[in-house]
Amino acid sequence: MTPYRGRFAPSPTGPLHLGSLVAAMASYLDAKVHGGQWLVRIEDLDRDRNVPGADEHILASLRRCGMAWDGEVTWQTRREPLYETALAQLAQHVYPCGCSRREIADSQTSLRAHLQGRPGLPHTATPVYPGTCRAGLAPGKAPRALRLRTPQHPARVIGFDDRWHGHVEQDITAEVGDFVIRRADGFWAYQLAVVVDDAAQGITDIVRGADLLDSTPRQLYLQELLGVPHPRYLHVPVVANADGEKLSKQTGAAAFDNGAPPAQLLAQSLIPAARFLGLHVAAETIDGFWSAAVPAWERLLREHGRV
Repeated sequence: MTPYRGRFAPSPTGPLHLGSLVAAMASYLDAKVHGGQWLVRIEDLDRDRNVPGADEHILASLRRCGMAWDGEVTWQTRREPLYETALAQLAQHVYPCGCSRREIADSQTSLRAHLQGRPGLPHTATPVYPGTCRAGLAPGKAPRALRLRTPQHPARVIGFDDRWHGHVEQDITAEVGDFVIRRADGFWAYQLAVVVDDAAQGITDIVRGADLLDSTPRQLYLQELLGVPHPRYLHVPVVANADGEKLSKQTGAAAFDNGAPPAQLLAQSLIPAARFLGLHVAAETIDGFWSAAVPAWERLLREHGRV
């Protein structure tokens, strides 16, 4: 059996908030329960959104929380030759697209349908790409993004067993369409980069927020085309604000770590994050918290058949 290897992969667009801490905690605990390694990767490809110094703030916050990673931290911007190699492998499946987001949205007669009978994948209003540039760029259009073809005849339904949500499926042809692997601004798209990085780092288990559940079938398809292993997945619930929106930097989520003393960090961040995950942990120190949280996570997994 391949040794467990997990990761936490934050974007340096600001400090970590409670929602980020929940995802980090779940991935860290899962690695500890399985006696595996836990890596940290900084996903900084979107240079326009990166905040100077945010990566170091993130790493400092993890250290203050007592979360020690294995090996060296990696930055995606230092790994771009790997994405170029992957693009070359995918060449026969890729084509240039000259469509803007507005044009794609305007081409839709309705927003993406949520197929009945396929539990687990949340409804999303992202328009399905209509295939405008599949047969070549329309007259007067310049190439912008690079898109990956999805199977058309027959359509492709991709399913997987999520350790938290159970079996989920997505018809990537009808619900996604051909998707971007290099953006119009020249940056590598998340879907390609994360698949390449996870394969290069030998990641066996991905524990992350359920907001990324919808992305998993596309990543499984890319893994298939690139001939790399499929990791196991576990998508934990996401923390929402008072308006029911996912807690994020875009919705004004506050940093969970502002240099508070350890006792305050424990009481106001670590214990609430554990409680959100369904863990009942009582501790007076950060070391004591992790000593109690690891077996609590293992019990939770066993009780719900998620091991």
